[in-house]
Amino acid sequence: MTADISFVDLILEASLLVQLVMLILMGMSVVSWAMIIKRSKVLKEATKESETFEDRFWSGADLSHIYQDVKKRKDELSGTEEIFYSGFTEFLRLRKSNADSPAFIMEGTGRSMRVAVSREVEELETNLPFLATVGSISLISACLVLFGVSCTRLSPSVK
Repeated sequence: MTADISFVDLILEASLLVQLVMLILMGMSVVSWAMIIKRSKVLKEATKESETFEDRFWSGADLSHIYQDVKKRKDELSGTEEIFYSGFTEFLRLRKSNADSPAFIMEGTGRSMRVAVSREVEELETNLPFLATVGSISLISACLVLFGVSCTRLSPSVK
């Protein structure tokens, strides 16, 4: 009992439900790959920007000068520049009003930076829950589709 089984024949002979599931899986795959490629580009750009800023930050330049340069572009900031800007702005604000309490100033500065870190991480993690869900559903669905196609192909009376 030999049978020539081609991929196209398996799809064409599958039930409408199986074909629909395969179409949905293909669509989700395309969407997922688009998101993965976009996220990869975003992460590469964030890494590059972070390295550039860190080189400048650790170069020994005056932090006030760095802050003034960053402040000029405050609407375009992201990553470590945004965290630095948020922390330094809070530091300057607290230093004006509470110059006699260094612990309070540092605590407020740290809190401001933690909020900025949280925002940046949230932005970098965009679409990850979707990708995780689609990945797990796709694996289970693909197994079920293969099982359905195999059953349909191996026992024609099931049609």
